[in-house]
Amino acid sequence: MDVDKESSVSVSVAEPSVAITDDQAPVSTIDPTPSPAMQLIIPSLVPPPIVPPIAPIPSVPAPILLPLAPLPVRPPVLRPPLSQNGEMRASDSDSDCDDSSHAHAASGSAVEYEISEESRQFRERQEKAKQELLMKRRASALAVPTNDMAVRTRLRRLGEPITLFGEREMERRDRLRMIMAKLDAEGQLEKLMKAHEEEEAVASVATEEVEEETLQYPFYTEGSKSLLDVRVEIAKYSIMRAASRLSRARRKRDDPDEDLDAEIDWVLKGAGSLVLDCSEIGDDRPLSGCSFSHDGKLLATCALSGVAKIWSMPQVNKVSALKGHTERATDVAFSPVLNHLATASADCTARLWNAEGSLLKTFEGHLDRLARIAFHPSGKYLATASFDKTWRLWDVETGEELLLQEGHRRSVYGISFHQDGSLAASCGLDALARVWDLRSGRSILALEGHVKPVLGVSFSPNGYHLATGAEDNACRIWDLRKKKSLYVIPAHSNLISQVKFEPQEGYFLVTASYDMTAKVWSGRDFKPIKTLSGHEAKVTSLDITEDGRCIGTVSHDRTIKLWSAAEIEKDKAMDID
Repeated sequence: MDVDKESSVSVSVAEPSVAITDDQAPVSTIDPTPSPAMQLIIPSLVPPPIVPPIAPIPSVPAPILLPLAPLPVRPPVLRPPLSQNGEMRASDSDSDCDDSSHAHAASGSAVEYEISEESRQFRERQEKAKQELLMKRRASALAVPTNDMAVRTRLRRLGEPITLFGEREMERRDRLRMIMAKLDAEGQLEKLMKAHEEEEAVASVATEEVEEETLQYPFYTEGSKSLLDVRVEIAKYSIMRAASRLSRARRKRDDPDEDLDAEIDWVLKGAGSLVLDCSEIGDDRPLSGCSFSHDGKLLATCALSGVAKIWSMPQVNKVSALKGHTERATDVAFSPVLNHLATASADCTARLWNAEGSLLKTFEGHLDRLARIAFHPSGKYLATASFDKTWRLWDVETGEELLLQEGHRRSVYGISFHQDGSLAASCGLDALARVWDLRSGRSILALEGHVKPVLGVSFSPNGYHLATGAEDNACRIWDLRKKKSLYVIPAHSNLISQVKFEPQEGYFLVTASYDMTAKVWSGRDFKPIKTLSGHEAKVTSLDITEDGRCIGTVSHDRTIKLWSAAEIEKDKAMDID
């Protein structure tokens, strides 16, 4: 207990007493000389760590904000009053002037500031631009007619001039818009609504008249009674021909004795053996067309001299000369039924002749020169293609124009008929070929693929292939069932002037070109079979005999060349019919 007391006493003695004032540092009050009792006790005890005291943070006095000096008041510039004689009117006394200045300074709203002329003009321009902007916004929200005639009508009803000197359609429409916006801004809506009502009344009357006219006149061009009869006759004729063709195809497919591949190979072998059989000068000018008769005993040619000639086969002796055209002859075609032939010319006419050289009919109506012509398979109708962008159908017996067919954007150059007689194909300088249904008069197919004018077109006897030749040096084979291009033959190094299928079965195709050659192509896979070289200038036309054993070509070198197949042994011959 004594030890505890002594230790407590010693500890209490050891604790410092610090007296701290604001202006003095802390000072210790412990006696530096220890007592004897403390010397005995201290070694046995661990003195506690002495933590130095932390000085208090002095408080910072808040800043005193000084009052700001008042802004100087700018005295207003007063407009001094003027007297009647122009001199300034002096004030009665200095005190009155001071009082008035203090009054104006007190009430700033009543002071009139002086505005310069430049500021006044700027404000006027700004106000004018603002009004114009508002006017344009109001005008843009108005409905203005787009038809120029409607714009003129509304201007007339509003009492404004319908046109100004040198004013264009869009300028006239903008003027009407601004006039309507101005009337709307001025509140003259009655005048504007009256013009609207009058226009609506006129438009309703015009609509009724158009409806009446529509009821009276159909959207299509109504044909003649004779054209209707011709369409019915062509439909009956084509049905019989199509039935015969299909029955023959079924027989070849179902008959086990028929070997189609062997038959095609035999025909292509004959086409591959074609050689130059005869060459004859046809005219003094370049030749432009040729055609064999249906029995193959006659050949007709035409030239740029305007004269067509008939030659006997196979010796190529001249039988007669057909003179009557006043311009160059462009094509010639034999009738598939009779020994009549037709010629086309640049004098805008086509003429029908007999084999003796007598003129039978003249077909007039085209507005520009003619290109190619073709007979209908029935032999009763003749089609002519012209540079007036139309092709026409004529009655051979009466010479009447039955059909004027439009549809090409540029000149029509080639024309051909389907073997059944139901379809016609035309081609032109618009790089397009069209297929027409003669029974209804509709364009049922537009063949797009060539990039240059199409100059030749021909139907295959199989009924579903069509060949076209163009200035892009290519021959395209089209499948009428799929309505697309089946093959593209890079046939020649120059434009193709004429294409024709072998007329019996279409087993091969012949193309004529300005590269001075004619080429034979397989109708099965359209591979090259034979190249007919011999002309010294552009080959302009060709034709094939009914049996497919002879090909005739004419050229700008004025020569007629016949290409015949070599003799084939009788034991290898097969009936193609």
